Amino acid sequence: MGKKKFSKLEIIFIVLFCLVVAVACALIGVLATRERVTESSEFSPTCPSVTTAERIDCIPDQVASKGLCTLRGCCWSPQSDTSVPWCFFSTNHGYGVEGGLQTTTEGFQATLTRLSSPSLFGNDINTVLLTAQHQTPTRFRFKITDPTTQRFEVPHEHIGAFSGQAASNLKYNVDVQQNPFGIKVTRRSNGKVLFDTTIGPLVYANQFLQLSIKLPSDNIYGIGEHVHKQYKHDVNWKTWPIFSRDVAPSGNMHNLYGVHTFFLCLEDNSGASLGVFLMNSNAMEVSLQPAPAVTYRTIGGILDFYIFLGDTPEEVVQEYVTFIGLPALPSYWALGFQLSRYDYGSLEEVKAVVDRNRAIELPFDVQYTDIDYMEARKDFTYDKVKFKDLPNFQAYMHQSGQKYIIILDPAISTESLVDGSPYEAYERGQSKKVWVNESDGVTPLVGEVWPGKTVFPDFTNPDSTSWWVEECRLFYQQVPYDGIWIDMNEVASFVPGSINGCEENDLNYPPFTPHILDRVLYSKTLCMDAVQKWGKQYDVHNLYGYSMTLSTQQAIETLFPGKRSFLLSRSTFAGSGKYTGHWLGDNAATWDHIKWAIPGMLEFGLFGIPYIGADICGFFEDVTEELCRRWMQVGAFYPFSRNHNTEKCIPQDPAYYGANSVLVNSSKHYLNIRYTLLPYLYTLFYKAHTQGATVLRPVLHEFYADEATWSVDKQFLWGPGLLITPVLDPGVDVIQAYFPDAVWYEYDSGAKTGLRKMWASLYLPEDKMGLHLRGGYIFPFQKPSTTTVASRKNPMGLIIALDDNNEATGELFWDDGESTGTVSSKSYISYIFHVSNNVLHMSVTTNNYAEPNNLVFDELRILGLPQEPVAVAAVQYSDLLLSTVNITYDPVNKVALIQGLGLELGKTHSIRWTLGTSVTEKFDCHPSLGASKESCEQLGCVWTEDTSTADVPYCYYNSSDHGYSADDIAYTSSGVTANLTFSKNNLKASEKSTSPITTLRLEVKYHTNHMLQFKIYDYANKRYEVPVPLNLPTAPEGTAEGRLYDVTVLDKPFGIQIRRRSTGAVIWDSQLPTFTFSDMFIQISTRLASQYLYGFGETEHTMYRRDMNWHTWGMFTRDQPPGYKLNSYGFQPFYMSLEEDGNAHGVLLLNSNAMDVTFQPTPALTYRTTGGILDFYMVLGPTPELVVQEYTGLIGRPVMPPYWGLGFQLCRYGYENDTEIATLVEDMKKANIPYDIQYADIDYMLRQLDFTLNPRFAGLPALIQKIQQEGMRFILILDPAISANETNYPAFTRGVEKDVFIKWPDTNDIIYAKVWPDFPNVVVNDSLDWDTQVELYRAYVAFPDFFRNSTVEWWTREIMEVYDNPHNASQSLKFDGLWIDMNEPSSFVHGSVSGCRNQELNFPPYVPQLGSRSESLPFKTLCMEGQQYLPDGSPVRHYDVHNLYGWSQTKPTFDALRSITGERGIVVTRSTYPSSGKWSGHWLGDNTAAWDQLDKSIIGMMEFSLFGISYTGADICGFFGNSEYELCARWMELGAFYPYSRNHNGEGAMRQDPVAWNSTFEEISRKVLNIRYTLLPYLYTLMFDANAHGSTVVRPLLHEFVEDKTTWEIYKQFLWGPALLISPVLEQGATQVNAYFPDALWYDYHTDERVGPGGQFRDLPAPLGHINLHIRGGYILAQQSPANTTVYSRRNPLALTVALNTSQVAEGHLYWDDGVRIDAYEDGVYLLTSFTANKDVLEIKVLHGGYSDPNNLKFTEIKVLGVSGSVREVTVSQDGDAVQSSHAVSYDSPNQVEQRLVGSLSRLLGTARPSGEQGFPLPLTGNQICVVLV
Repeated sequence: MGKKKFSKLEIIFIVLFCLVVAVACALIGVLATRERVTESSEFSPTCPSVTTAERIDCIPDQVASKGLCTLRGCCWSPQSDTSVPWCFFSTNHGYGVEGGLQTTTEGFQATLTRLSSPSLFGNDINTVLLTAQHQTPTRFRFKITDPTTQRFEVPHEHIGAFSGQAASNLKYNVDVQQNPFGIKVTRRSNGKVLFDTTIGPLVYANQFLQLSIKLPSDNIYGIGEHVHKQYKHDVNWKTWPIFSRDVAPSGNMHNLYGVHTFFLCLEDNSGASLGVFLMNSNAMEVSLQPAPAVTYRTIGGILDFYIFLGDTPEEVVQEYVTFIGLPALPSYWALGFQLSRYDYGSLEEVKAVVDRNRAIELPFDVQYTDIDYMEARKDFTYDKVKFKDLPNFQAYMHQSGQKYIIILDPAISTESLVDGSPYEAYERGQSKKVWVNESDGVTPLVGEVWPGKTVFPDFTNPDSTSWWVEECRLFYQQVPYDGIWIDMNEVASFVPGSINGCEENDLNYPPFTPHILDRVLYSKTLCMDAVQKWGKQYDVHNLYGYSMTLSTQQAIETLFPGKRSFLLSRSTFAGSGKYTGHWLGDNAATWDHIKWAIPGMLEFGLFGIPYIGADICGFFEDVTEELCRRWMQVGAFYPFSRNHNTEKCIPQDPAYYGANSVLVNSSKHYLNIRYTLLPYLYTLFYKAHTQGATVLRPVLHEFYADEATWSVDKQFLWGPGLLITPVLDPGVDVIQAYFPDAVWYEYDSGAKTGLRKMWASLYLPEDKMGLHLRGGYIFPFQKPSTTTVASRKNPMGLIIALDDNNEATGELFWDDGESTGTVSSKSYISYIFHVSNNVLHMSVTTNNYAEPNNLVFDELRILGLPQEPVAVAAVQYSDLLLSTVNITYDPVNKVALIQGLGLELGKTHSIRWTLGTSVTEKFDCHPSLGASKESCEQLGCVWTEDTSTADVPYCYYNSSDHGYSADDIAYTSSGVTANLTFSKNNLKASEKSTSPITTLRLEVKYHTNHMLQFKIYDYANKRYEVPVPLNLPTAPEGTAEGRLYDVTVLDKPFGIQIRRRSTGAVIWDSQLPTFTFSDMFIQISTRLASQYLYGFGETEHTMYRRDMNWHTWGMFTRDQPPGYKLNSYGFQPFYMSLEEDGNAHGVLLLNSNAMDVTFQPTPALTYRTTGGILDFYMVLGPTPELVVQEYTGLIGRPVMPPYWGLGFQLCRYGYENDTEIATLVEDMKKANIPYDIQYADIDYMLRQLDFTLNPRFAGLPALIQKIQQEGMRFILILDPAISANETNYPAFTRGVEKDVFIKWPDTNDIIYAKVWPDFPNVVVNDSLDWDTQVELYRAYVAFPDFFRNSTVEWWTREIMEVYDNPHNASQSLKFDGLWIDMNEPSSFVHGSVSGCRNQELNFPPYVPQLGSRSESLPFKTLCMEGQQYLPDGSPVRHYDVHNLYGWSQTKPTFDALRSITGERGIVVTRSTYPSSGKWSGHWLGDNTAAWDQLDKSIIGMMEFSLFGISYTGADICGFFGNSEYELCARWMELGAFYPYSRNHNGEGAMRQDPVAWNSTFEEISRKVLNIRYTLLPYLYTLMFDANAHGSTVVRPLLHEFVEDKTTWEIYKQFLWGPALLISPVLEQGATQVNAYFPDALWYDYHTDERVGPGGQFRDLPAPLGHINLHIRGGYILAQQSPANTTVYSRRNPLALTVALNTSQVAEGHLYWDDGVRIDAYEDGVYLLTSFTANKDVLEIKVLHGGYSDPNNLKFTEIKVLGVSGSVREVTVSQDGDAVQSSHAVSYDSPNQVEQRLVGSLSRLLGTARPSGEQGFPLPLTGNQICVVLV
């Protein structure tokens, strides 16, 4: 087919058609993009070489495309980051300066001409006028206007036209870039560019104006109103729309209620700042980018910028706020707490809420009603049914000093009232034509709000204002009220624009719409073409709330002439704060909203609206108790403090949660603090009102030099001085808080925190938040009441928080709290307060107000006062002493309280306090011997001979400053570090060895949640540290949230303060004057949490609790029989302290040098040690028993003894031969007295030489074998001293070969001393005096150095050859255990046979308060210069490790024993150190046969329970002296309950073993030991618990009943574990015992009778032969029929005693193994069985079944105590299956306490007696056995 040819006409039409299509497409493109493209074809953009951060977005209105970018003449450069503009402005957009700058009287001006470039949105104005004004030295204004056409400018009520001359002395320079136009503002002082618009072009179109500003930093704050999730802006390409809108706050970037175009920029850490304010009320958006830069885009008006410069952020805010209108001074009552709710439902419910909150005495000033009080939600009406008595409600509130506030919305209903009558408020407004009109300017615009169809008052119309004022007046005549809350004034409408919609025009649909919510201007508001007096809604929309505020203020002035009243507005504009406060709108009850409120409030502080708050507990949604509790806490510190929520949500007023709820108590606590500090808060508002200062203040405003504060927005300040740190997350009680560089005091306690310039973990339990007062400030306060009316009548006071220089300042403003004009008329009282040099100056600066309540300053609370004020004087009256004042001082927190001052308000006063030292605060400055006034004063201390109190030091410190300060304090999640520096100004004349080390290191390590370590050492010079390994985690275990403690390092003077987090109790506080750290004298003191301290040893104590009345106890291991204040065998630098509330903690000082500790009634403790370092470990319990468990977890759990080790034991020093021992064994068997272990003391040795056998004991090997065959065990003694005077003594010879002995330093010479070994070939004359015998008969001895590896090998070999004699097998002594003695080490000569060589080590500058103090350290031991070597070869001085000698011997002995015997065995040592209990037991040494030793033995055992040595006892019947019958009998009764139960006495004393007296004595012994053996399964289980878990065996009553303070003093009774109470006779001739029974159910062990009630002392009969034992209800004790030895008793049937408590429940458990296997528990070769009784069911459950007993043990008898009725039937099941049982049951009905089953376990009711051993026995190993009684 051929081609068609077109005619010319057709071709013309086709061309024309194509042209039309092309034009149409172009037009479509233009219309679609609103672009003007006339210049685009010729325009070529010049694209700058800028970083992405500096790109200015050319397509802010939509998603960018390359085509649109080209069309707009901009630069296209895509990026992987979509937030970065891909299309950005070229450099040839914008304007140029035409004709240069013209100087004016105000500044300068210039004409700007638009550069030829494509238009973004059309209607660009080609020529604009730049006008610049140097308004003040720190304020620069420039505005850009259309010189030909008047554009809308904000008709601000406060900001008028500037008419002055240009300011001089400008702090800024202004430079104008000509082409393209830009303005640069620089700070004149440093040349820094602050404000630079050259980063982007000026765009100035009819409906799109844009200017970009590059800033000096990204520290940008402000712009609103939005929800900013953080106070410091995120500059990563964020755009924030600004257009007032009724929308609830959310996490989205929505425009909210108010319009604030101001932002503040902190330039750097100098504090220099600038503020930028755009005076423009059109819809706009502000974009932030990381240049950093800010871009304003607005759709109308003009560009009118103000730039404010300040040296600090606070200065900038003050300048801005002064410019826009200083904030209103609120009524005093408006600072009270307020309650509100939308939809109470009725006035009766409102009153019920008011009444219940009054009833709980909640501080509470204001009650609101929301729109539900209205009839059909119409303004100026009230519901005549539900709120019929509303006219009287104000009077009801006033009766209690409270106020009533109503809500008013702007929208006025067009409908009639409910009864059909006209709605007069509407009718009157209609007649006056006061409404906002439609675009015709005549027809009222009708929208829809709460009442339905509504019109909207035009508050810019004076007629409307008059109408509004009158309506408020008329309604006030019906329903009196005290203030007005205006809402919905954005303005809000529930229909878009109007009920008729909006016209399509450039006002309702402008070319560019900012990124507002919905992207439609009239969404939820009025049409933009609506007409008001001030202009179109398009221009004045954002001013609606502002104009309503102005009108409502006129109403308030009319209604309350001369009174401030109250005004609160939801919609605000710059300057609104001059008249109104604001709340952050309709938030929600979520944790996000409680957080977001803080940035919101801080921003409104910038905006000049300091009276700001958020709805406490949230407006929308049901709040949880936790959230509301936390919100009430922080809300108590909102300037506007109101709890408010919406309809259909649960009530959330505090009283709703219950009168004694945590929420109520917490709310009252913090509201009382608020009311206490209202004078301070009111003064802050005065400062805001007169200077524009912020009230709720960002931390950065005070600490701008600290960059960490720049982003702090979860904390805030009240003014400069009160730091508020709330909890803002659920389930949290530990938060991270920042403490800037200042002194901070905890509000409640007044304690200095020591935290500064750091993040710290704060423990804030459910009822606490963080409140801290800043040092250097004085806070006026007033005693709080439940209303401000009442509180304003109360006495006033000052909280003085001292700074580092012990100075502080403050102010007070005081007027009548409600009148207007008090400031301008100076009708007020004002003060300036200043403290320095212990003088408070209270200077009146204005006094023109006659206070009607005759107020006085009655109280001063001084924080950080280093000493107690002992006198207070009025300086203006010649230092007249104020004798009527009451002074109290808290030395822990260093808080002084001075009350009763009576200083009249309005007068100037000066008060001086004189500091001194109270008696209890006197710390001994001269603890050495020979203190005198002269020597005391040489130390810089005070000498006062005070004889009123015994032992008070005459020489004491007069200052807390010991010379050390802490620097470089660093807190981390795992601890704290600091450097300690000694000021040489504090240096006193001293020897080199006591001269303070000038630089020290502090390390605090948080090892676990319940344990921490703090260590002070010389990091420059290595010092001796204790080589005792501890069980420490390799890395911190636990969390900041879980820690039981908080640590504060105090800097000047240095101190460590540790608080128990849960209570705030200070449990360690070493900021005391005693601290010093020198080479040979280290001293540190700490305050104690109470007078109740236990521990430290080994010293004989007269009571379990330490006497705090000026007692000093030395600690230095010594062969010293127990005696008052005589240091004995062991060294235990550990104590447990109770806190006043019963919590407990323990402290170990890991130091092994000679030391003493002083207790004083402060209460305080002072450590003094002669070397090493300070290495403290603290465990936090919190119960006493947990303290021990945690402590033994640190040092090592107590050793698990063999079962036979719990049997009774006999020993004597002075057995004549083995025959005597053999006879004793037979006599004990014949008497049928339980007895497991026999000892031989050193008399079995040849001349007391270790590893030898005396010929008199030639039969001992055979005797040992014989008694072992009969089920007994044998233990030998070994001393460490090795004779050096033998010709054939392998032990010494091999020791020399192995180099095991301690030598003189730097020589090969052994240090020789004398102990028990005799010279060979001498006959000892015992009649000679002791010293002569030592000189004549005692051989030279050497002391093994047990630290050395070679010594351990040598020692093991020597012990092995005793056990297996390689030379004569018949002389092998097959011992079962070893008893090591004299290992302090003891010497019978002081130092050595030739004296000592190093005077300073042996007689150090400070000799602790030891026995024979003048003899110093070598007394009865070695010379201190003796050289020893640690296992790694490191040399150590005996001076440092003396107290470790026994410890170092114990483990090698323990290891040798186990390796040789293959069984657990027993090691008993005399000298101990922390962790000795891992390997050994201990006896309390060479006591005396005296009655006072009985209770002292209990004290000693309880102390060694603390020390982790469970296997402890005293020599029963006494070691020295002749015991007597009654004493020994009573001691046998008591000793039967020593864990280590041994009767032992010394040479020359009469026999005291049980068969040495008479048959009655034998019966007494047999009876009590049978009880012991019966209870051995229970005791063995306790030993297991100690070994596995660290619990105590011998247990003080306070461990179980710490809540009962009576138990804190009890030491004449004790417990076995938790369940058996032992109350022995301890006094001669006594036949009864006054025993204390804590609050529990107790059963007499012997009679099964119930004893009660608890919580009191009872006199118990105690004839000779009877010891009172009681079983505690709630526990089950395993028992076994006794026998003469444990070998046989372990074969006997088992039994259970079930002691029910008042709830009819009980529990217990049994540990069982073979009794001898090493590591049976660790290897799992054991049986662990639990017993649980609950009402009528007893369950036995095997928890671990790793051991099968060869004796096929069974439970054959069960006794149940505490039964209420007889048992008719018993059923038994095993592993779930019923078991037939022929058990016998008997019931003791008179007692109704017990039931016993033979062959079964019983139900917990009644008393049963066995009828024989028949029946069905329950096996020990059954997996689960259940017994049910009916």
